[in-house]
Amino acid sequence: MMNKDQIKGRLEETKGKAKEVAGKILDDKEMEIKGSIEKNLGKAQAGLGDAKEDIKNAIR
Repeated sequence: MMNKDQIKGRLEETKGKAKEVAGKILDDKEMEIKGSIEKNLGKAQAGLGDAKEDIKNAIR
């Protein structure tokens, strides 16, 4: 089962990737950079969620 951090992180990662691609298509560097940042923050949050889940499973 996925925890909140995993879900929110993957959602943010997806939104960021979409924004990054839209920025590239529209030749909008600011949007592209913001999308890249959002994508990477989402990856980090998902990674945190993965780590929490691993710890929880190890304790069981």
